[in-house]
Amino acid sequence: MESAPVHDAGPRPAAQATTPVPVPSLTPHVRRQARVGMLVTLVLGGLTALPPLSMDMYLPALPQVTDALHSTASTVQFTLTACLAGMAVGQLLVGPLSDRFGRRRPLLAGMVVYVLATAVCALAPSAPLLVGFRLVQGLAGAAGIVISRAIVRDLYDGVEMARFFSTLMLISGVAPIVAPVIGGQILRLTDWRGVFVVCTVIGVALTAVVWRALGETLPPEQRHSGELRGTFGAFRGLLANRAFTGYVAAGSFAFAALFTYVSASSFVVQDVYGASAQTFSLLFGVNSVGIVAVGQLNGKVLVGRVDLDRVLAVGLALITTAGAALLLLTSGVFGHASLFAIAAALFVMMASMGLVLPTTNTQALLLTKRNAGAASALIGTSSFLVGALISPLASVAGDGTAVPMAITIVTCALIACAAFAGLCVPARRTVEGP
Repeated sequence: MESAPVHDAGPRPAAQATTPVPVPSLTPHVRRQARVGMLVTLVLGGLTALPPLSMDMYLPALPQVTDALHSTASTVQFTLTACLAGMAVGQLLVGPLSDRFGRRRPLLAGMVVYVLATAVCALAPSAPLLVGFRLVQGLAGAAGIVISRAIVRDLYDGVEMARFFSTLMLISGVAPIVAPVIGGQILRLTDWRGVFVVCTVIGVALTAVVWRALGETLPPEQRHSGELRGTFGAFRGLLANRAFTGYVAAGSFAFAALFTYVSASSFVVQDVYGASAQTFSLLFGVNSVGIVAVGQLNGKVLVGRVDLDRVLAVGLALITTAGAALLLLTSGVFGHASLFAIAAALFVMMASMGLVLPTTNTQALLLTKRNAGAASALIGTSSFLVGALISPLASVAGDGTAVPMAITIVTCALIACAAFAGLCVPARRTVEGP
């Protein structure tokens, strides 16, 4: 396919501009991309959702993998850890490379490696080999996550970018909801290897669509030249921008609060409050629908009418309030809390993520122009690492209480608020970042 570059229009408008970046010399095909055609939206959403889909679809198969490979549960758990670590580190590697070589080539290379690694996972004869190729799968799959955000930055500015991120949340937010269900249905027809076969087929199909439908969005004149060492040096320049660092920190600790909920809620709902697995699944689904619905409300109604920083402030305030309420309920301040009250606080917290996560992404990326890949890498890697490091704190007090989960959530929310108030608000917003 002949891919045409998207040319930047020079200096960006103010952060709250209401039109996408002009794209004067485009082929009709890429012009359709710049107007956010449905196909491109689905492709970028699929690229963002594929790595989480690969991880969550595999969850119902863990006991079967343990038996089939004659391994231990702890060893098989490393297949999840390896994939998550790969997605975190991979973004740091691929993001700057996409600033140097353009978006298309690193993305296609990452997708090809993802497909090959997933196929090997389906054939893995031992747990150590499965762990190793799950790491490779995560490293390669990270290309879709980090380059998708960079492509959005190439094409859009201001509120249009915020709207696009809210639309992506509709697609990528559904993936964790349906993935375990799909995995369970696959296991009814075949064994755990079939899950990886399905992921391989999805990867092949998505790679083909990227090859045919997604053109280059970073023109050669806007790419970094010279040594890759200089490209990676962009990280230092980005982190020197107080506002950028503040938005990344706020988004990362908000994501850590979400990740704490994901990792601990099953135990809290079922073991502490005695609900059934079906009740937990229902509550988890309702909360997931909440974050997607509020994300759409943000993109369709609030963006363009309400200042993005104000949207972010409200979202962070709601998360903090919900976390504080959760702490008071679980610690017995109001007596024994009902499951309904706990579920209500968790719903408010989760739904508010639909305001916070797309807005922090947008505001951080608005502060950079020539290093969108590196900026996207820092956003993604920071979120994954902070979430992975903090979420285990939710279980430090053992199995008899939900208080550690509540403390972890409210602490993350307060740190996110402090980062926003201390770094973003005082900093003078610039038209073009490092």
